[in-house]
Amino acid sequence: MCSLYEKFSKYMHYYKSIAAITLGLMYIVVGIKHFTEPEIFIAITPPFIYFREAAVYFTGLIEIAGGALLLINKYRKKGGALMIILLLLVFPANIYLVFSEEAQIVFQGTRADAIIRLPFQIPLIFIAYWHSKERVSKWVELFCILSFPPTIIYFLSL
Repeated sequence: MCSLYEKFSKYMHYYKSIAAITLGLMYIVVGIKHFTEPEIFIAITPPFIYFREAAVYFTGLIEIAGGALLLINKYRKKGGALMIILLLLVFPANIYLVFSEEAQIVFQGTRADAIIRLPFQIPLIFIAYWHSKERVSKWVELFCILSFPPTIIYFLSL
């Protein structure tokens, strides 16, 4: 007897492509915001980062590049790998947002909002990993498939 996973595995390529394109577009939009609204990203950049404004522009450029690579099937693996690096690099900003009232005010959120935001970085890293590989374990794929919709819904609600 076939499992539900096996029945739908032939459609996974389409789902994975939809996820890559959706995230690619999302990353491009957020990357552009690094240039159009840099004060938000500067405010959540931890003080131990030197040249905070330059760091914001650099991460915005990387986010745009990674998003664009995710849009093109031929370069999707590179885009996924680039996004893993970026998501790990900006993780301290998400932690700083939890503890900095000033950052929360500029970000127009509360500490509770920042705490809720923090765990959503984990599925984003896993989904980027999923896109960086031709094949992943069934469990990683299932996690990515199941976590993609709520993660996107959450970030679109911001």
